[in-house]
Amino acid sequence: MAPFTGTFEIDRPHSSVQFAVSHIVSTFRASFDGIEGTLVVDGGEATLVATAHAESVSIVDPPEFREHIVNGDEFFAAHEHPRLTFRSTSIDLRADGGATVTGELTIRGISRPVTAHGTYRAPVRDPFGTEKAALELRTTVDRRDWDLDWQLPLPDGGDAVGWDVDLSAELELVRAA
Repeated sequence: MAPFTGTFEIDRPHSSVQFAVSHIVSTFRASFDGIEGTLVVDGGEATLVATAHAESVSIVDPPEFREHIVNGDEFFAAHEHPRLTFRSTSIDLRADGGATVTGELTIRGISRPVTAHGTYRAPVRDPFGTEKAALELRTTVDRRDWDLDWQLPLPDGGDAVGWDVDLSAELELVRAA
């Protein structure tokens, strides 16, 4: 039995989806501003569908770098694949506040299974009477699974960009009217 029921929509201003990947000697981080989606919890069943708009990635400067990441065929290819989507196949919201979400992540038109772990907060009323819940999830994926295989070898050995990408989602969810 799920700890709560209802339909909740992602509250965009209070939610974020980020990725982090090693870059030469540090970690490159970016986020998507254009995210939307719905969590439906009904009895023992729960589903999450979420979309991030590739064009909304937080990379601004330099413009040619942004163009390479957003529209380049080696990365998001947003001109052909404007959205990254996630559709859950199972959600486990445990009594201790833990959460495990399994589903299909689609990037560049390629869907692969992923499992993320994290926490949830059951709905509470904010000062304005709106019911809000939260879901925070983390996972690591190999970007090559989505044909994100651009690489540049370093002169002293190694790769410029890591293959493993850490994904995180902090979702504040508002009960749908």
